[in-house]
Amino acid sequence: MALIKSISGIRGTIGGKPGEGLSPLDVVKFTAAFGTWLIKQSDNRKVVIGRDGRISGEMVKQLVVATLNGLGLDVVDLDLSTTPTVEVAVTAEQAAGGIILTASHNPKEWNALKLLNSDGEFISGDDGAIVLDLAAREDFTFADVNKLGTYRKDDSYLQKHIDMVVNYPLVDVPAIKARNFKVVVDAVNSTGAIFIPALLKALGVEEVTVLFDEVNGRFSHNPEPLPENLTALSNEVNKSSADLGIAVDPDVDRLCFVCEDGSMFGEEYTLVAVADYILKSRKGNTVSNLSSTQALKDVTLKNGGEYHPSAVGEVNVVRKMKEVNAVIGGEGNGGIIVPDLHYGRDALIGIGLFLSHVAQSKKNLKALRNSYPDYFISKNKIELDKGVDVVTIFDKIKGKYRNQPINVEDGLKIEFDRDWVHLRTSNTEPIIRIYAESQNETTADNIAKRIMQDIREFMH
Repeated sequence: MALIKSISGIRGTIGGKPGEGLSPLDVVKFTAAFGTWLIKQSDNRKVVIGRDGRISGEMVKQLVVATLNGLGLDVVDLDLSTTPTVEVAVTAEQAAGGIILTASHNPKEWNALKLLNSDGEFISGDDGAIVLDLAAREDFTFADVNKLGTYRKDDSYLQKHIDMVVNYPLVDVPAIKARNFKVVVDAVNSTGAIFIPALLKALGVEEVTVLFDEVNGRFSHNPEPLPENLTALSNEVNKSSADLGIAVDPDVDRLCFVCEDGSMFGEEYTLVAVADYILKSRKGNTVSNLSSTQALKDVTLKNGGEYHPSAVGEVNVVRKMKEVNAVIGGEGNGGIIVPDLHYGRDALIGIGLFLSHVAQSKKNLKALRNSYPDYFISKNKIELDKGVDVVTIFDKIKGKYRNQPINVEDGLKIEFDRDWVHLRTSNTEPIIRIYAESQNETTADNIAKRIMQDIREFMH
């Protein structure tokens, strides 16, 4: 059993004792804390909620609705939805905030409350700390019987979100239609099965096959859209001679593609391709987190823009995007953020822009992928001995590589000419993650190994 309280929300495994998993009592407690925080912010009493297709989704939703109503808050329930759709709905409804019931790419036994502010964006670290403190002290007062909140179900946002994508100036529906794409979608038994086919139809894609299309939360494979989990999609694209495959995670904020030969376009390259397409029409800056591929920087410079790295985490990417007025940003995990639509990772706008790019380029996916610089990221982690002081280790590593460019905004990133390595501690387990990137796979692995050797040396 696990319960992870972080500033971005609360997630845990369903079942077990309160405080050890995401039990009904924990759901009520953290919902009450968030609702109380919203009440302190303003007189606005409206909260938008939505959920992914998880087995526990309906149960958790009923607890959340009842708790918010008990505080005197009015709930607009999108029910089966996506993370970006709930974000869009918060601002459209002029709500005080929102809650998305999703554990994103975690396995089926997990669920979570993701918390949104009145801008439909994830709450800041400072605000998250206040919510956690309210929960710890159980400092909430419920409304009396004459002041209970109201409940309204609203299923109009599927269409509203699709309309936003279809009407977005850089989404070229006629070009997509003209290409007659044949597409296979891996919807991993969640709400992508409802949203992605509807979006593709609106974009003029007639031939769509959906794998794992039953929204029952019994994920047919590990729901994180990584190559090793997408073999069924690869095989189907190959077998059916499709033009491409599309994979999303359970809450539809991450997006990756499979080429016509069944090979991976690469989740790191979703953002690279979309940014390349946007920068051709809109000159400007880009942002991705420190652990994402430098192919984005290459593409940005090629198009006359400036690239800026941010700390890992969507809220940090968004903050940096606002700072540097970026025209596109996101994360290397297939998260696309298009700021003039909304500041959140959104697979729906990602699909609209990516298909526009492929259609206009007259290339197939493999050829498009080959037009971008090839980088390899070696992803590793090292277990920490008990009581190890990470700050000291990082200081010693900084000393050893002091002649290289170093960034300490989030952990420690060291650049070596065209290569880099990024070290950061995990919020949830006693490990250091070590990501290294190079144009050569062996070089990337060797850089990571060398740094891991350094860490082991400095631990003892």
